[in-house]
Amino acid sequence: MQTGSCHCGTVRFEVDSGIEEYRRCNCSICRRKGAVMVTAKKEDFRIFAGEANLSLYQWNTNTARHYFCKTCGIYTHHWRRSAPQYGYNLGCIDGIDIEDYTEIPMRNGQSMSIVSDDE
Repeated sequence: MQTGSCHCGTVRFEVDSGIEEYRRCNCSICRRKGAVMVTAKKEDFRIFAGEANLSLYQWNTNTARHYFCKTCGIYTHHWRRSAPQYGYNLGCIDGIDIEDYTEIPMRNGQSMSIVSDDE
């Protein structure tokens, strides 16, 4: 099991699965936040502290749900639009050295948008 948190430590989560599929995405929000995301099945991801301190952000189709800590602003996780799973921020995982992840695949999330980035 892995544990993770936002920067201030208010939001804490745990993931039962290992780090197998990680990626970046080129959609408008992911391009701006720059996080490396890891996939977890719905049953493998749990918020165990600070859930009330999460802020939800949605746009475009309003299907994906992106969560951020209200205190420090760190993106912790999102409910994926394209599959019934969570994506979570690899940089939030305790004990992870993000520099160990050098070859990170890029997902073409931009192609899933129904509006242009200019709107």
